[in-house]
Amino acid sequence: MIFKRVGVGRPYPEHGLTSREWADLPPRQVRLDDLVTTKDTLQLDTLLDEDSTFYGDLFAHVVYWRGELYLEDGLHRALRAALQQRSVLHARIHQAVDK
Repeated sequence: MIFKRVGVGRPYPEHGLTSREWADLPPRQVRLDDLVTTKDTLQLDTLLDEDSTFYGDLFAHVVYWRGELYLEDGLHRALRAALQQRSVLHARIHQAVDK
């Protein structure tokens, strides 16, 4: 098993973080099998593209909400890590709050 669960959509409230606010969060290691995905499909060409993070954040974006870690952005990075036999991913983690 790569992920804890494959989800569809974001069950947590909209956080409204900008790219700059994500960048202010320090990256840390997260186990792949602790993550719940928010997407159930991926683009294979993006997965195989070595430059897929050229214009984006180098780290995945994860939202911690109600005891779960949701992989909001970085599914391709996570799968690439799994294919390379790595069990962890570096990610920026935002703790969401109920509104």
